[in-house]
Amino acid sequence: MRKLVYGFGVSLDGYINDRAGGIDWTDPDEELHRFHNDRFREIEVSLHGRRLYELMAEYWPHVPADAPPVEREFATLWTEKPKVVFSRTLTEVHWNSTLVSENAVEEVRGLKAGGDGVMEVGGASLAAALIPHGLIDEYQMFLMPVVLGGGTPMFPALAERFGLRLVETKHFDTAVMLRYRTA
Repeated sequence: MRKLVYGFGVSLDGYINDRAGGIDWTDPDEELHRFHNDRFREIEVSLHGRRLYELMAEYWPHVPADAPPVEREFATLWTEKPKVVFSRTLTEVHWNSTLVSENAVEEVRGLKAGGDGVMEVGGASLAAALIPHGLIDEYQMFLMPVVLGGGTPMFPALAERFGLRLVETKHFDTAVMLRYRTA
């Protein structure tokens, strides 16, 4: 069965974007960007919610030729990686993407059962739909040294708590990664 990983840059107070939806405070330095590139290479399928897909599709397929090599490398990785985009409003997706407009939970169950590699989920709303069903196996938080005071939380309000087990920490100049598996 495939493992599903949910990872994001997150503020110290638990937000993945600020009140205006901005994520500029998560811009990785070269070391962290290289780590993300290497991590992304290991992903078989990337699951995107609509907002994240639109944000990524706005930039990565159009990275300027004079962008740093680490960014151009990620642009190639992202455009070539198989993606499943969950949206009820989009009518088409591009760059090796498949659009799913119904029942994300059942679709993700099927994707998990369809292999033995690693998938990632991107987008807080999509992750919020999957967390209560126990579909996420690992959480990777890249803690950034900023307090936002509001925005989109990494975790939704839940009816019941669930336990996690810390399996790795990694220090970067601009962030600290905390990697947890479900207990």
